[in-house]
Amino acid sequence: MKIVKPWQAVAVTVGVSFLLVLWDVPVATWATTATLSLAAGVAALALMATSAILASRWSWVERLLGGLDRVYLAHKWMAVWALGLASYHLVFKAGLDTWEVAPILEVTKFWGRLVRQLSFVALMFIVLLALNRKIPYHHWRGWHKLSGLLFVVVVLHWLTIKSPIALNDPAGLWLAALSVLGLSAAAYRLLLYPSLAHHREYEVVDVSRVSGAVRMRLVPVSGGLDFKAGQFGFLRFKEEGMREPHPFTIASASREDGAVEFFIRGLGDFTRKLVAESSIGMRAEIYAPHGHFSRPEQAGREVWIAGGVGISPFLAWLQDSKAKALERVTLFYCFTPGRAFPSVEELQERADQRGVELVPVPNGPDSAAFRERLGEIAREVPAKSIEIRFCGPEGLRDALGRQMRELGIPSRNLGYEHFEFR
Repeated sequence: MKIVKPWQAVAVTVGVSFLLVLWDVPVATWATTATLSLAAGVAALALMATSAILASRWSWVERLLGGLDRVYLAHKWMAVWALGLASYHLVFKAGLDTWEVAPILEVTKFWGRLVRQLSFVALMFIVLLALNRKIPYHHWRGWHKLSGLLFVVVVLHWLTIKSPIALNDPAGLWLAALSVLGLSAAAYRLLLYPSLAHHREYEVVDVSRVSGAVRMRLVPVSGGLDFKAGQFGFLRFKEEGMREPHPFTIASASREDGAVEFFIRGLGDFTRKLVAESSIGMRAEIYAPHGHFSRPEQAGREVWIAGGVGISPFLAWLQDSKAKALERVTLFYCFTPGRAFPSVEELQERADQRGVELVPVPNGPDSAAFRERLGEIAREVPAKSIEIRFCGPEGLRDALGRQMRELGIPSRNLGYEHFEFR
């Protein structure tokens, strides 16, 4: 399946909306603010509906965009563009005397005006939630659940305004189809996801802590998850104050006993609580698998680069009994001295067992050790044949990108997942 990039998903949704509006209105009125306002309103609603579909976590949506991280990125930008287009739609009247207009759903003038104003406030509220990182996650998640209900208000606005677009017109059918899918996705995410989504119950059987981080080993209570090394899941503990599902990479490959491991560092309120209070015997639900972070099918040379807890997918790849050609791999482990978890010694032992070269990098990607070894690899083989897989903070990825350009390694050879979901 061809992967749709986030910007393409936004562009196609907006482009189709504008073209269908032009199809439905007279050609003589195309070059007017009214037509542009109408098209902007249609596109804003289409983006909101598509954004709701993306938030459903349906597997086909994730496959289409190449990973849940890309889905969330597209989801965010759709909200931003929807607000911008809706703002234009609010400022300029989407109507002309020459148009034949009628509402799809007849209501009183008072309710029509109220729904119109509430729809813009609802969209603005959704976007502010999506972009504001200062809201504590447990509050943010609770408010974000209202997005589906707010989307209903926007759909009602479309149905009750006087418009030249009838329900059976191309633009009307476009909005109807997206609205039905969007409302279905919102209802599924709010009401059915906890019980119908693919998940299993696990029990914690081993816990070890060091330097503000925890390693947990969990075994399935009855039947484990089927996943590939490098994928992640949403971990939800059945403990008071720890019931919020959070995404974590599974730091182990599939095993016969179904056990999984997680390496979690305390970087926020929830993860610090998890590091401090997790204990043997706790029960958790894991919603998985998600993610498409994988090794290249063909590569002259592989370079894996991990930053901090970004080592998790590479630990899973090292444990994968099906993994081949690991002797062509160099693993760079970027860590803060005194906070390496797992330790360099433990990671070295695992790398040696699979024939992987390990390069510890305690001083960041600008250190001489990192630059020199990556440069040597680029001279040993053609730079275009080097495939890099990265997992870590965005700042580290930016530094890596600069070095790749200096060495002539194509940017398309870099594979990664976005490290942050919000």
